[in-house]
Amino acid sequence: LNLCTMMNAVVRSVVRCPSRCRLRHSQGRHFAAQAQHQIPYSENEFPDRREAPIISRTKAVDVVVTSKPQSNSQHRVIPSTRSIGVERPAYIPPNVPIDSLEIPETKITTLSNGVRVGSMETYSQVSTVGVLLDFGSRHELEQYTVLSTNKTVSTAGVNHLMELLAFNSTKNYDGTEIRNILETLGGATFAQSSREQMMYCVDVLRPNVNEAFNLLGETIQSPIVQEIEVEEMKQVIMFQTMDMMPQVLMGEGLQLAAYGPMDGKLQQLGRPHFCTAEALPNLTADSVHAFREQHLLNNPEGIVVSGSGISHDALVELAEANFGHMTSNKSDSAKTTIPSIYTGGEYRL
Repeated sequence: LNLCTMMNAVVRSVVRCPSRCRLRHSQGRHFAAQAQHQIPYSENEFPDRREAPIISRTKAVDVVVTSKPQSNSQHRVIPSTRSIGVERPAYIPPNVPIDSLEIPETKITTLSNGVRVGSMETYSQVSTVGVLLDFGSRHELEQYTVLSTNKTVSTAGVNHLMELLAFNSTKNYDGTEIRNILETLGGATFAQSSREQMMYCVDVLRPNVNEAFNLLGETIQSPIVQEIEVEEMKQVIMFQTMDMMPQVLMGEGLQLAAYGPMDGKLQQLGRPHFCTAEALPNLTADSVHAFREQHLLNNPEGIVVSGSGISHDALVELAEANFGHMTSNKSDSAKTTIPSIYTGGEYRL
């Protein structure tokens, strides 16, 4: 019964409006033909478009290539000392048979003043040289009296600041000159601090390792810590603190909870590694100089020069030239590393 009713309704509509039926039929054929030529698209891909995008196609044989107009600007020319010719340049080591190469092994030498030099020859075209210093955030103090000036400063958070100040202005170069020189030498620098050590490092093309190491030595021994640079890096520290990742904060919390305060005082390993918001306003250029005077300038035994992709004799010679003149004025009673005791506890972020 239902089927018959539906058929009767269709017949009646056709009889009543034959023109409308023909119009709809013609429109349907027109839309079907248009859809064959139209490129389908998704509304999710083009949410702001009302129609499909027009795609044009061009064959490679139809493309007319025009000659590029010559520029009047001067092109950078490779200096003659670095040009590639038929003969091997003097600054590139000669190739040797593989049978004559020694198996890479770590070699260690101690200079007369206590500076230790360790290296491994990897025969790489890129050399990595670095200097590790025996101090870190565990050695910071809320108040420290500078012996030379009898001035009291705060060194809390100074390692974080020194890490950011690395490879800036020195006695002979400003920060921009150092970056330009290292770029010319094909080098990259980085510095990293921890609770117990700090490291300055340079990756550089092997023929330029001597110049790069001299800059490294000057950065460590003769930095000019300017107040304007300190204020700029303090702004960086503030932004880093605001954008610190949760896993870093969790690691800091675990360390502070493991070595909690004893007798109302912070233990060395329980000190914050990163500069806190409370300690940031107290950091000045004098804080950096005071910390360096206490832990670096008179402590050659706390310096380790390391390298890979460089011969051990060459690295020892560079270490002797840059750090061999340092003298030690510290006695055993002046050691600043105090053992910390595990306490356990709770730290809430």
